[in-house]
Amino acid sequence: MLAAQFIFMLSSHSTETKTILIPSKGHLFIACNLMIIIAMASAEIWLRKAQHYHKQAVVICGFIVSYLMYFVLEPFVDGAQMTLMMPIMIALIYFDQRLLHYLGVFSTLFYSGIYFGLERPLLDKPLLEFLMVECVFIVFAVMAQAVIVRARETREYLEQLTKSEQGLMVERAISDKLLKIDALTGLYNHKTFHEYLDSLLEQCESNGLRLQLALFDIDNFKRVNDTYGHWVGDLVLKEVAAKVNGLIGLNDFAARYGGEEFAVIFTDKSFQEAYAAVEEMRVGIAAMEHPYAGGKPITVSIGFCDYQLGDGKEMLFRKTDEALYSAKRGGKNAVVTAAVTHGDDPVVSYA
Repeated sequence: MLAAQFIFMLSSHSTETKTILIPSKGHLFIACNLMIIIAMASAEIWLRKAQHYHKQAVVICGFIVSYLMYFVLEPFVDGAQMTLMMPIMIALIYFDQRLLHYLGVFSTLFYSGIYFGLERPLLDKPLLEFLMVECVFIVFAVMAQAVIVRARETREYLEQLTKSEQGLMVERAISDKLLKIDALTGLYNHKTFHEYLDSLLEQCESNGLRLQLALFDIDNFKRVNDTYGHWVGDLVLKEVAAKVNGLIGLNDFAARYGGEEFAVIFTDKSFQEAYAAVEEMRVGIAAMEHPYAGGKPITVSIGFCDYQLGDGKEMLFRKTDEALYSAKRGGKNAVVTAAVTHGDDPVVSYA
């Protein structure tokens, strides 16, 4: 902006215009431009250093710069009044409707004072020019008002759209969770268990991921239902599921496999670590108190298998099921480890 002033002055053929660049004759021109530089530098420093009143600093700087530019250019440039629209532009930049109203009224009235106090008596400006400038101010303010209103409507529309999308995402997440979670126990359901196991077995074969599978079966669960009622059976299922879920690690996966059976997949654990975790679950479940079930302990039988590369899903389940049946036939409340090969003996731990 300042560079444009100097280029205009140097390119002008008017002797009067060029003389204002001489320090001894252009005091007002030089002083006004120095004040513009000082105002802009002060505003920049305030914006960088201060924590508050940024908008006010920009508005004040805009007023100072616009009116100094006007006083510098008015004697030599037609239409210099357009620089007085800068404060109104600031309101448009901030999309502040209230600020636009204040600055629009203030600029209109302030220019009226300038015209009748300076332009008309000193420069003999016609009244028609004053009316045209005021009309430009008003039209620009109205257009700025329309832009701000439209921007506000667009913002509200985008906010509503974002909220509706977030609502749909939440509903979708809840629906996905309901499809994957068993309603009674809060563990993953049978379908999700198999989907997850299939994915893990692929990683086992391709990346050598370690995996162990444990199948739990609550001992004498039918007797609990027949003796105390199905509502007690549901409470037992919930408590056993909560105990299992509270003892698994972050990388493990627990699911209700069906009825009174639960399944736990261990990943990124050694055989000994996973076996110790299963044994801890068995002991923890047996130690739980169930006053609504006659105060008798509820125990589980567990079949445990360490996955061997190349076995596949069917062989993994066959080994784990055989271990579970061995635990049941051997007296229940036990952890039986599936044999690695058909010639090996299973590992059994009892209460």
